[in-house]
Amino acid sequence: MSSSCTLLKRSPRLRAKTALVLIAILTVAPVHSEQQTIPDTPAGRVLAAWLEAFNSGDRDRVGAYQQEYEVAQAQPLDAVMAFRAKTGGFDLVDVYKSEPLRIEFMVKERATGTRGIGRFSVTPSDPPKVTTSGLRAIPPGATAIGFEIDAAVRDRVIAGSIAKLNENYVFPETAKKMEQALRRHQKRNEYDAVTDGEKFAGLLTAHLQEVSHDKHLRVNFSAARYPDDLAAPSPQQVAENRRMTERSNCGFKKVELLTGNVGYVKFNMFANPDLCGETAIAAMNFLANVDAIIFDLRDNGGGHPAMVALISTYLFDQPTHLNDIWTRKTDATQQYWTLPVVPGKRLAAVPAFVLTSSRTFSGAEEFSYNLKNLKRATIVGETTGGGAHPVHGERIDDRFVIGVPFARAINPITRTNWEGTGVEPDERVPAVDALTTAQKLAAEKLASSGSAPRAGTN
Repeated sequence: MSSSCTLLKRSPRLRAKTALVLIAILTVAPVHSEQQTIPDTPAGRVLAAWLEAFNSGDRDRVGAYQQEYEVAQAQPLDAVMAFRAKTGGFDLVDVYKSEPLRIEFMVKERATGTRGIGRFSVTPSDPPKVTTSGLRAIPPGATAIGFEIDAAVRDRVIAGSIAKLNENYVFPETAKKMEQALRRHQKRNEYDAVTDGEKFAGLLTAHLQEVSHDKHLRVNFSAARYPDDLAAPSPQQVAENRRMTERSNCGFKKVELLTGNVGYVKFNMFANPDLCGETAIAAMNFLANVDAIIFDLRDNGGGHPAMVALISTYLFDQPTHLNDIWTRKTDATQQYWTLPVVPGKRLAAVPAFVLTSSRTFSGAEEFSYNLKNLKRATIVGETTGGGAHPVHGERIDDRFVIGVPFARAINPITRTNWEGTGVEPDERVPAVDALTTAQKLAAEKLASSGSAPRAGTN
């Protein structure tokens, strides 16, 4: 779990194996509160208001909380409510550190019993406003480190980030420029007053992205201890990741038939097909006889390129080259093609539409970019986020990891990718209007064809 004050995200935008490390062993025991009493301080009042609003499950109350206590809406209200439905809310377990403008606490997810360590920092205004917040998952039986860092930690994280970037970043010359930038900020003492690990990670990320403009490049902090080997998660972490993925239905949120026999599928990640292939196949087979199909990727943050290939295969009846990935360290290129066989009918003759927003990212952008350049789908909505570099988590110390983009996508048609620019829609409309626009376009295309296209067979 991770969070800005009202929504707890399941993972940062790293590959699944990187996300696993966010659930880690913590090392400093909290001070137990028998009554779980929330202090009557500005920070305590914000915590109480957040718990009351989030646990209510009432959309208006959550919105009112955001309006009163957040400087800017931390997360879209729809996303907050979707997460509330998954977690079932949170019970306060402990308040183990309390100051007037800062509080650190432990909560337990009602749906699963998973515990998390969190904190709020607020302004002294009336009402107080949230300046920083965070929540990190804790495995059963573990204890808490906390969010505070000192000068030695800051120096170690800066040096470690520089080393990992110089060793692995996809563009070596850009890595050197990022090193120079961090050293300049450090020399100006711009990091000296930062004692919150999450805030420090965010500041380093901003400074690195100012140079690289690479949205996959992030420094990540955890109040939990990262495992020594990020590439080899424990069996418990693998099991937890699997459970979380299954509970999310592999990211698939809705599959239905719309008016006019138009298929609609909304999914928010491209999960590993080794775990989620059956779910994707079931979704596509449910829509096997549609006359047009709409893929809703407006909230899709990306994922596994093999799942991109699996779903794409249903849209072609001939072997089709989708994308390549070149890796700096090995100087090797891996090609991605449609699969030779998929269960059920293919929709090779069916008009396809992809809905996008500024939140559409990474693998979801690849899906959109591939289909656009192959002239296989009409992209409807907003320009996407602009992240085309595969990323790997590199451990810096027990609480900091840097996500280093180590490779780049190369489209076989354009010989480039969408890094930094995003995927431009064919029909530019606000994301909120994308579905109705795509439905209208589908109806027009079907009407102009004179007869409904038919799905082909495998």
